[in-house]
Amino acid sequence: MPARRAIVTGAGSGLGQATAARLRADGLEVIGLDLVGDVEVRVDVTDTGALAAVVADHGPADVLVNSAGIVGPGVPLLETDLADWRRVLEVNVLGTVATMQAFVPGMVERGWGRVVNIASMAGKDGNPNLSIYSASKAAVIGLTKSAGKELATTGVLVNAIAPAVIATPMNAATAPDALAHITSLIPMKRIGQPHEVAELIAWLASDRVSFSTGAVYDISGGRATY
Repeated sequence: MPARRAIVTGAGSGLGQATAARLRADGLEVIGLDLVGDVEVRVDVTDTGALAAVVADHGPADVLVNSAGIVGPGVPLLETDLADWRRVLEVNVLGTVATMQAFVPGMVERGWGRVVNIASMAGKDGNPNLSIYSASKAAVIGLTKSAGKELATTGVLVNAIAPAVIATPMNAATAPDALAHITSLIPMKRIGQPHEVAELIAWLASDRVSFSTGAVYDISGGRATY
């Protein structure tokens, strides 16, 4: 049986990079997509034409992990700019939609697939001074729940994870005061590591999960309350 093929967006760094390495350790063929870093394909996840080219060049995927994302400005809601809203929602939400539309049809056709969307605790709690990012990740959660129900009888499972603060370059670029606040909310009193998150994603991308779809898995060091 040939190795399953996984598409991992945002694979150039952080959670995407750790996930790509973890899936390769499970024997999957991984095609990493990103605009930076050491990846197989440089592509903008909002470019539907480029995503179609990936499908044409590399064939269908069995696993899709949507890790590409941006934080946007760390400012109060009333100081946000609509241009920043559009930019963050374009990548975090529409980029996720675009990759699912590109790769999920092939999964449905073959009767098996796993989609893991990376949301955030911000999408459940709402982080102060990160309204744009929080709203975008709430949208990813809603998208995951809808798609999970739509595809529930196809063999394609769609789930999301909601990490708290993880040691990634994206969080390193977050405003220090905002980062300190959200880190203080973690009962374990530490931030998570990318390999810890990658382990959860690897499980969700496997046959070991068979009766869960449209769900949100917290990996928050105890921060999650619902």
